[in-house]
This record gives sequence, C-alpha cells and structure tokens, in this order.
Amino acid sequence: MRPVRGKRIVAILAAGGLTLAAAACGEAPEESGSTGSSPAAVAAYKACMVTDLGGIDDKSFNASAWAGLQAAKAEVPSVDPKYVASSSEADYEPGLRGFVSQGCNFILAVGGLMGEVTTKVATDSPKSQFGIVDSSSGSPNVYPMQFATHQAAFLAGYLAAGYSKSGKVATYGGMKIPPVTIFMDGFADGVAQYNKAKGKDVKVLGWDKAAQNGSFADSFIDQSKGKSIADTLVGQGADVIMPVAGGTGLGTAQVAKDSNGKLAVIWVDQDGCTSAAQYCEVFLSTVVKNIEDAVKQAVVKGAKGEALAASPGYLGTLENDGVSLAPFNQFESKVDPALKAELDKLKADIIAGTVKVESANAPK
Repeated sequence: MRPVRGKRIVAILAAGGLTLAAAACGEAPEESGSTGSSPAAVAAYKACMVTDLGGIDDKSFNASAWAGLQAAKAEVPSVDPKYVASSSEADYEPGLRGFVSQGCNFILAVGGLMGEVTTKVATDSPKSQFGIVDSSSGSPNVYPMQFATHQAAFLAGYLAAGYSKSGKVATYGGMKIPPVTIFMDGFADGVAQYNKAKGKDVKVLGWDKAAQNGSFADSFIDQSKGKSIADTLVGQGADVIMPVAGGTGLGTAQVAKDSNGKLAVIWVDQDGCTSAAQYCEVFLSTVVKNIEDAVKQAVVKGAKGEALAASPGYLGTLENDGVSLAPFNQFESKVDPALKAELDKLKADIIAGTVKVESANAPK
C-alpha cells in the first residue's frame, strides 16, 4: 500500500475493550534457563511490535500480528516478543523509535496507516530491521508483508450473493485506504461474477467499485458506528454484510445477533469464530488474511539469521494460503452444497488464472 495522507483520526480505546497506554509494553514470559552444560544462554532475538489503533485485542489485524510473534517464539524459544499499543497516530513514530533505542532485532509496524512513518524511521535507522503489515516501503531494511485479499473477498462476494434471500448484500470500511478497499473491490466483483453465472441481479450496497466510493466508519474501534451503518444497510434490504473495519465491525455482529437469523456477517482477517467467538453464530464465513503466519515466518527467519529481503517481501495469495475463505462453521448446513462446489471451482480457477481478479488497490 502507498503511504496514506489525508483524513486522520485520533482514537481512544473503548472502555469496554482492552485499555492499553501507548507506552505500556506487553512482555513475553521470562524464558527458562538453558539446559545442559552450556555456559551461556542463547541470545534473545527481540521481536518488537507497534500496534495500529485498536490494540492487540481488536479481534482483527493487530491480534493476528501479535499471535504471529507468539507463534514464532513457540518455534524458536530465543524469540522475545513485546509490543507497544498506539492510542493515536501520533504514537506511531515514538513507538518505533523507542524500539530502535531498545536495540530490538525486528521492529514490526502493523497496518497501512503506518507506512509513511515506518519508512521515515527506517531511513533514519539503517542498521535496524523493520517489518510492516499491509504496506510497502522503499527502504531496504523494511520487510513488507502484503496480501491479495481481493482474491478471497471475490469468493466471499460470490458466497454472499448465493446465500442472500433479499438479493441485496453490503460491505463497508473502517477507513478509505487500500488495505480496506481491496476487500471491498473483490467482494463487489464476486457478486458480479455470481450475477453473470446465474443471470441474477444481486445488488451491492456500501461500495461502488467503479467510482471507488462507499460507506466508511472513519474508525477501526467504534462499535456504535458499526451498529449504525449496519442498521442503515439492513434498512436498505441487505441480509449479508461484510465489514472491513476491525473492532468497529463488532457493532455489525451485534446487529446480526439481535436479528434472530435475518442478517449474516462475513468477517475479515481472522476467522471470526476464533477471534470473536461470542458472535460465531452470525459469521457466514471470514475473508482470512494470514497475517499470523506471515509474521511468524518473518520472525523465525530473522531469529535464524536469514536475510529478510525488502524485495520481493511477502505476498499472501489464495495459492500460498496467505489469504483464504474460512470454514462456514455454524452455517455449514445452511450453505447449499452446490454453492460450496462452485466456490471450490472458483478458487481453483483464480489460482490457475482462468478467472482474473483485479483491484487498483492491490499490492504493487
């Protein structure tokens, strides 16, 4: 994703969520002493993460990245993961520079909003190794982890159209930035593919791909805004909604829970039945962005002394399981077997290149 300019928000974590001061670091447990007669312990590999707004309990991309650091430690015990949470965008740079000062071996920036400041700090700190989720960087010491989420979202749009009873489905975003709108592009194209294949006219509310305009909450943590947007979309006839909005989307999940089965939700990033299990009953599926595995792979490589090349970095696709459509979970018996078969075929066709999925917001 390109550096993001323009409208910014200053957000304070909701009182009902996990409250984390910007300077408070989450430390990994103390490592046990080495066994055997080795006179020295293995040097710790400090993997340090600066979250985007929403913190590590956002049920979305921050949580996925933190899980990746923990998974890396499980594989390589010398990995020492820690994080600092951002309450506003003003916290990004101090968080990154603080970890440079602490001598962290790998400094992870989470989220496309951090692209510009990560490049700035990395340029000033050429001896430090950085990584970033959902952005690219021209700096040779920044390892980018990006995702072709439009591929999996294409499947989600086809699923939504095939599942819908009202003939209207919807999506909305947390902010109008490429890592968000790429989901919305894929979703809209998946619905269009369904209409073409079936001779139907299922409508997409909340996003116009051609105009690149739609509905946005301007927040990744405002559940009340997620509820308000969902209420509006349901009022317009939508019976499936895909919020691409982090914790904001939990407001939509609550609307679905209160609807007694009239509204289904397609979650994003982490399988909703794992990350927000209290709403599993409303999650038709999830457009998974395998941030956890991408971060784990990067940290494990770094801890083993392998180079993390800025080019090409990492790109998650349907082919390498970097993106995927999650299981239907409690909707397994509610999704028509024929529709499931069509989704499997469509996935294979996308991987083979016989079905083209395109988005101007895709990683370059």
